[in-house]
Amino acid sequence: MTRATSSAPSQRMLRVGEQVRAAITQVLQRGEVRDDVIEATVISISEVRMSPDLKIATAYVTPLGVSDHSVVIEALNRHAKYIRGRLGQQLRQMKYMPEVRFRDDTSFDNYKKIDELLRSPEVRRDLDSDNDEQ
Repeated sequence: MTRATSSAPSQRMLRVGEQVRAAITQVLQRGEVRDDVIEATVISISEVRMSPDLKIATAYVTPLGVSDHSVVIEALNRHAKYIRGRLGQQLRQMKYMPEVRFRDDTSFDNYKKIDELLRSPEVRRDLDSDNDEQ
């Protein structure tokens, strides 16, 4: 019997991803990572996506108040093994501790572009003409 393949994450992947996100957040809030770049930056972790086998956790982060996100992402990836080791205390129920990878979260940039498009004069003109027809 073959399993149906789907690109959507399973319920288990979503649940574990949220647990990993909370654990990473606690490690960063407590200041357990000794790095000047990480300590001086407020970091928001919007989502953690788990691989289907739950062995890789990709954390999407947004450094707040920093223009160059790549410096913070590189610092987090340098300390990924240490952070992985610190997660063990919160994720004892997992059979394997996932490898943690950090990526820049660009979804806020996408939302900003969509908002700018919706507020553009061309779209406003089209919306006003639709309202006049009704």
